[in-house]
Amino acid sequence: MNEVIKELEKSNIGKVEKDVFLSKYTTYKTGGLAKCIVYPKEVEALIQTIKILKRNNIRYKILGNGSNLLFSDKVYEGVLIKLSELDKVEFVNNKIYVEAGFPIIKLSHLAAKRSLTGLEFASGIPGTVGGAVFMNAGAYKSDMGYITREVTVLTPDLKIITLENKEMNFHYRTSFLKTHPDYICLSVMIRLEKGNKSAIEKVIKDRRKRRIASQPLEYPSAGSVFRNPKDMFAGQLIEELGLKGLKKGGAMVSDKHANFIINKDNASSKDIKELIDYVKEKVKEKYKVELKVEQEFVNWE
Repeated sequence: MNEVIKELEKSNIGKVEKDVFLSKYTTYKTGGLAKCIVYPKEVEALIQTIKILKRNNIRYKILGNGSNLLFSDKVYEGVLIKLSELDKVEFVNNKIYVEAGFPIIKLSHLAAKRSLTGLEFASGIPGTVGGAVFMNAGAYKSDMGYITREVTVLTPDLKIITLENKEMNFHYRTSFLKTHPDYICLSVMIRLEKGNKSAIEKVIKDRRKRRIASQPLEYPSAGSVFRNPKDMFAGQLIEELGLKGLKKGGAMVSDKHANFIINKDNASSKDIKELIDYVKEKVKEKYKVELKVEQEFVNWE
C-alpha cells in the first residue's frame, strides 16, 4: 500500500493525503483512519488514479461530501477519491452543465440568482452534484430525477459515456449509479425552467426556516436515516414508539426529529450503527415494517 501511495504522489494527479481521520470528511463526524485520500485535478487524473489502483489490486471508493455515509471506526485500507476538484459549472440559458464535485446547495443558489426554478428542493442538501445524482437526492416532493437530463460517467473499463435520463433509472432515493457503483458520475446536464427570482428566493428562505425549526442542524448527522415507507413517515413511526431522545453511547435519536440520529457527544460510528439497528428492529417488531436505511455503511466487513 505504501508503494502505491508513493506512486500516486509521483504521478502528478493532484493532492494526495495520507493517514487522515474520516471524522473530518463525513457529516456524522465519525469514522476510522483513511490510509489515503486522492483529489484528482481533472478527469484524466482520475482515470490515471484508477489505473494505478486496479493494477495494484487496491480497493477504492469515490467520496463526495460524506453526507450519506457511515464509515466504521476501523482503518480504511484502501484509497478514497474525492472529486472536489471537478467543480466546473456553466449556465446556458435554462441548462446547467456542472461537474460532479460541485456542491448542490451552492448550485441551487446560483440557479436562483439566474431566475431558474426547479432546484429549490436541493437548497438544504449538504452533498455534491455527483452524490445527489448517485442517490437521487430529493426533498419537498422533488428530486434529481426530475431535472437531470444527461449524466456523463466513467465506465468500469474507463470509457467516458453519456447516459440520458431514462437510462439513469431514477427512483425514490436510487438510480442506475447506485445499483452500478463501478460507474462514476463525472458531470451532469440539468434543465430548469425560467421563474420569478424573488419567488424562488422566498421559497429557499422559507424552507431554510422550516429546516431550522424542525431539524437538529446544530449537531452532526447525515440527515434522514430511514426512507419513508409507502404512505407512512419513518419519523412518525419512531416517535410513536417513544424513541426520541434514546441514546447509545454518544449517539442519540434526535428529540427534534425522530428520523435523525445525531452525534450528540463524541459518538463513535459503532454507537450510531447500533442505534440505527435498534430503531429498525423496534419498528419492525411493533409495526411489521422493514425500514430501509438511506445511509451507506462503509468498511464494516
